[in-house]
Amino acid sequence: MTEPTINNTRRHSSLVVDGPGKAASRAMLRAVGFNDDDFTKPQVGVASTWSMVTPCNSHIGELAEFACAGADAAGGKGVIFNTITISDGIANGTEGMKYSLVSREVIADSIETVAGCEGFDGLVAIGGCDKNMPGCIMGLARLNRPSVFVYGGTIMPGKGHTDIVSVFEAMGAHSRGDIDLIELKNIEETAIPGPGSCGGMYTANTMASAIEALGMSLPGSSAQNAISQEKRDDCKAAGEAVLALLASDIKPSDIMTREAFENAITVVIALGGSTNAVLHLIGMARTIGVELTLSDFTEIGKRVPVLADLRPSGHYMMSELVAIGGIQPLMKILLDAGLLNGDCLTVTGKTLAENLAEVEPYPIDQQIIAPLGNPLKGESHLRILFGNLAPEGAVAKITGKEGTRFSGSARVFGSEEEAQARINDGTVVAGDVVVIRYEGPKGGPGMREMLTPTSAIMGRGLGNDVALITDGRFSGGSHGFVVGHVSPEAFDGGPLALVEDGDAITIDAEADTIEVDISDEEMMRRRAAWQQPEPRYRKGVLAKYAKLVSSASTGAVTD
Repeated sequence: MTEPTINNTRRHSSLVVDGPGKAASRAMLRAVGFNDDDFTKPQVGVASTWSMVTPCNSHIGELAEFACAGADAAGGKGVIFNTITISDGIANGTEGMKYSLVSREVIADSIETVAGCEGFDGLVAIGGCDKNMPGCIMGLARLNRPSVFVYGGTIMPGKGHTDIVSVFEAMGAHSRGDIDLIELKNIEETAIPGPGSCGGMYTANTMASAIEALGMSLPGSSAQNAISQEKRDDCKAAGEAVLALLASDIKPSDIMTREAFENAITVVIALGGSTNAVLHLIGMARTIGVELTLSDFTEIGKRVPVLADLRPSGHYMMSELVAIGGIQPLMKILLDAGLLNGDCLTVTGKTLAENLAEVEPYPIDQQIIAPLGNPLKGESHLRILFGNLAPEGAVAKITGKEGTRFSGSARVFGSEEEAQARINDGTVVAGDVVVIRYEGPKGGPGMREMLTPTSAIMGRGLGNDVALITDGRFSGGSHGFVVGHVSPEAFDGGPLALVEDGDAITIDAEADTIEVDISDEEMMRRRAAWQQPEPRYRKGVLAKYAKLVSSASTGAVTD
């Protein structure tokens, strides 16, 4: 056995397995399938988010095998390892949802930990749910080794064009008395027909599209059905692509540039994507060392229209976008219009413009993507609001269907559960601005999504008559007049903590303001009387997260 030699393709693994002094390492690896030849190959770690806790990830174990086979076929040695995932859809509306955003940090930590320890030269990461995708990217960014991200793919529609949000809204309709238990159970039994991520332009499909636009996925990866030959081929190609990236020494920091993040924001806006993209893209950028702020979403949003008629605010599902070509033709439209930076490098080793050069346009008769000249909305649906309720900013998802301005009376709740109960029993009425506070990154802790209360509002027929604001956040499936990420959060003494029942609140998505109609003197009086609540958790991962996490306005990261 020769002494260690470091080269571009084995920069890390050679330190682990080369030379007589690493015989013990080789002995361990022989027991998991390595042979003599494997010790001379670049090692490619395949980070799998396989789990049976959610349909989003239940098929990813098989996909990891294809990625590993691709790495092996290209002359590397694939090594599969797992990280965790949780299910937002299952946990929504419960205390367990506080672990959702926390899991993003745990996933990034675990990928960094395993790859850093084992000396993998390159990586493939496969994600299929809201938080494990940005978590994977953050882990890859920290390591900064040649890497490719693979999306696990979208679920197919349920019976009657239903999906998970159909179930949440059916719960609200049942609470109102519009459907009976038999109808509710029928939707429950048929809306989720198999593996794959939630079917609309919710957070999973939003982040998959953003990551492809960022250049960290192979072309087409974000728009493939979970159970398909295309997705298996995508995984195999990703394993092969890592070896090419190793040979060229192309790392995430070469791809995840400021211009690439601007491309990702552009595509998210054009697709009408989730508010969570704001939180995740800022967190991902911060991890790789790129400065990205809330104001960037505003500036880009002034020139980028909403083109996709996709759920939750639109009609179509991701599987239907897949059928007409996915997001590649949309990106070609945006590139040709000067709205994307075509010079950005991608994991193919080519630029974005080179990847898109031969992309065919959408079918002429398709109805999902509107033409640039006749958009669904002339500028971004993601509105960054500032005002005396959100000095550091808040994020709203305003498609225009719910109007662009709302004034109403505050109805204040100190937790999601309290608000949910009062929505269900009819306490919340037309004209209310529901305020849910102490649900921020520190105060929750964990910044829970408010899909359950927003779905209940829609299900009770109040979608056009009630607004909801919170220092928590929203599922990509939430719609209506909703504002989240209010910063500073209530737990830190932000103005949201000082709102009282009956205060007049105005949300203006044209002026991009969110204001409570009380004087500065009254605000100071209330602040003097306010006391910070005791932390809800003092031990464990939630307590650690609350101590380390940054504001939502800077990505809610733990660095």
